Amino acid sequence: MRQWPWPLRWGVRALALVMVLVLLLTAWLVWTVRKPFPTYDGRLTLPGLAGEVTVHSDSHGIPQIYADTPADLFRAQGYVTAQDRFWEMDFRRHITSGRLSELFGDATLDTDKVTRTLGWRKTAEAELALLAPETKHLLEAYAAGVNAWLKANPDTARQSLEYSVLGLQRTGYQPEEWTPADSVAWLKAMAWDLRSNIEDELGRALADTALPKERVDQLYPAYDFLRMPAIVPTGSVADGGFSGEGARSEPPARALSSVLEAIRAMPTGLGNGDSDLGSNSWVIAGSRSATGMPLLANDPHLSAQMPSVWYQAGLHCRTVTEACPYDVTGFTFAGLPGVVIGHNHRIAWGFTNLAPDVSDLYLEKVTGTTAEYKGAQEPLQVRTERIEVAGADPVELTVRVSRHGPIVSDVMDDAEKAAPSGEAVALRWTALGPGRTADAIFAMNRATDWTSFREAARLFEVPAQNLVYADVEGNIGYQAPGRIPVRTAGDGTRPVPGWDGVHEWADFIPFEELPSAFNPDSGYIVTANNAVIGTSYEHLLTQDWSYGYRAQRIDDLVRNGGKLDIAAMSRIQMDDRNGFAPILVPHLLRVGAGVKGIELLRTWDYTQPADSAPAAFFNAVWRHLLLRAFNDELPEGARPDGGDRWFEVVRTLLDKPDDPFWDDVKTTGAAERRDDIVLRALREASDELVERLGDKPGEWRWGALHTLTLTNQSFGTSGIGLVERIFNRGPVELGGGKSIVNAIGWDVQKGYEVTAVPSLRLVADLSNLDDSRYVNLTGASGHAFSDHYWDQTDLWAKGETIPWPFTATAVKEAAEHTLTLTP
Repeated sequence: MRQWPWPLRWGVRALALVMVLVLLLTAWLVWTVRKPFPTYDGRLTLPGLAGEVTVHSDSHGIPQIYADTPADLFRAQGYVTAQDRFWEMDFRRHITSGRLSELFGDATLDTDKVTRTLGWRKTAEAELALLAPETKHLLEAYAAGVNAWLKANPDTARQSLEYSVLGLQRTGYQPEEWTPADSVAWLKAMAWDLRSNIEDELGRALADTALPKERVDQLYPAYDFLRMPAIVPTGSVADGGFSGEGARSEPPARALSSVLEAIRAMPTGLGNGDSDLGSNSWVIAGSRSATGMPLLANDPHLSAQMPSVWYQAGLHCRTVTEACPYDVTGFTFAGLPGVVIGHNHRIAWGFTNLAPDVSDLYLEKVTGTTAEYKGAQEPLQVRTERIEVAGADPVELTVRVSRHGPIVSDVMDDAEKAAPSGEAVALRWTALGPGRTADAIFAMNRATDWTSFREAARLFEVPAQNLVYADVEGNIGYQAPGRIPVRTAGDGTRPVPGWDGVHEWADFIPFEELPSAFNPDSGYIVTANNAVIGTSYEHLLTQDWSYGYRAQRIDDLVRNGGKLDIAAMSRIQMDDRNGFAPILVPHLLRVGAGVKGIELLRTWDYTQPADSAPAAFFNAVWRHLLLRAFNDELPEGARPDGGDRWFEVVRTLLDKPDDPFWDDVKTTGAAERRDDIVLRALREASDELVERLGDKPGEWRWGALHTLTLTNQSFGTSGIGLVERIFNRGPVELGGGKSIVNAIGWDVQKGYEVTAVPSLRLVADLSNLDDSRYVNLTGASGHAFSDHYWDQTDLWAKGETIPWPFTATAVKEAAEHTLTLTP
């Protein structure tokens, strides 16, 4: 046979070599990606166990763990969670301890400075001494399980793909052993995420630097109890228990701006004051359910992130006894033992943010290392924090603490540079003091009735939450727990002088005097961050509630929905009617003749599914209306984000066509009125959508604007396209919107992209717990390319849920994998 010409022979050989190299590279990549995947089947040794532990995992990789002792149960939970999510756990503890720069260099230095100033890790370590011996024992068991997994997988390449990527820029890193303080510290991060009104207080103060107080107060209207519901309609404090049914200073602009910078330096996964961080929950009695027993629904609204902030797990004592009382399943945080939201064999519970005012900003007169207090100079506590920085020299941070709390205005300014002006802002916040919330989580997991549940709630101090409750006996209830201050003066809405000794915290509201309800006559309880109780209540909870649009819509749907079943409860969670649209749309139609897209609104039903053209146009108009009406006068930090507070502000201004807020102060020789700004917003919105979505309004889609990109919190914003594609997922087109029941949040200052989401959805059925349903935002796994990295996202986006087996028989039937952990 005639030989091929040598150029062809060499070409084929070169091609073959390239193919071999490609195959080898592909094999290496597959090996690198798959190496950290968890073991779901077979037998593994877990040192320290007293007996065998069984782990059943379903088609979504959700573990259900069975053991004979609490120590074995939580040791196994630590091991199993580490298999799925250890990088996330390690990353989170670097956040809470202010040590991100050890991993990522000076890119995260500002975040570390904020966390070190607040002292989250120090507070978590102080909390350990306060916890019950049983809680500490179980935290230690959980940590031992995590560390057993680390010891069995010492090569970081076997721990998570992120470590391999980290190794490209930061060699030699080895994770430390897990400790109980690492678990407890994450509660501080969640308290920061749900920190209530710091941004409102700061926003008022920043607006005060530009506008008279009476105009600023227009932007923070009082809660309208005549139009919107309270969680507990009536009630009062008497005989030490709750009964019922259910001085202004000139604000220092520079120091306040430094506080705003500090808040924005924190990771986006911790909220950064997004008004859409909140939640929905409601519970209905058997009188309103198709089953004749209670149903409970919950969907907490948190920042969107990859993987989801939540981790699903079941924790079961094989035989429930006083010695081994756990039989619980639901959602927890990777790194935290127990279940935070879910149900056990007797009760179910859900959370929404109570959002009481538990923080105050104090204006301090500081000179070097002293601050004025009642006419005298009082020494500040001063400490130096050493922050290790990968690839650079360590950074030393001076932290100053007044009697009221850390000087947060120092964080973005050198303390010595800030001192000569005397301007400083300190933060007093309940989460900066040690508490017993970790005890509360275990106590809730063990609770079997309303009495034991309330005793568990008594321990839940930070962050203060609305707790809804149901049990297998047919009872429903509500309890407001939390450490909420009683002030000697002021209402917490603006920063106060720290030097006068007048504006102090005298005490905390006693638990017995916090609002609660048990089996109300209405047969249901709705919480959606709305006002807990009316103005007759003796204690100040806050002046900054969510304004009730979500709560009112849920209330209407429950009250008028007949006998509800699980499917109906899930449909309510996905309700996307915009409660403000009926107020604004008539004004848009009145002035918008001839504007392309205006006819979409004429027959609109005010709902916002992803394929809605009217919703796309309306939300674009809403965005441009707020930017035009308010950005010209308000400083950064006080500008509208578009939530329901701005619904109320604009609702009032629509009846005041000559209000100064309608005037654009940047134009000369003209004083704009309401209709001028409304028409301008209509035209700008129309022009934007024509440019972005085409010139046929009927083909516009809300979901084309309102997209969610699931962004990995560590490498998802690296700036390296390949790395971001490895760890991020999306975009996903979504419906919903701000301050509606399907609360898919966005910020009018930034665009239409999704910022906050219902991070989970659950419906618990107390007639048959095996009929309950739930879904997570992403999936059980933290490993990119795992089948369970985001296998729940499509279901979540469509409003679908997955079965939630609970009894041993149902769990075994649903199991696709079984792992046995042996001593």
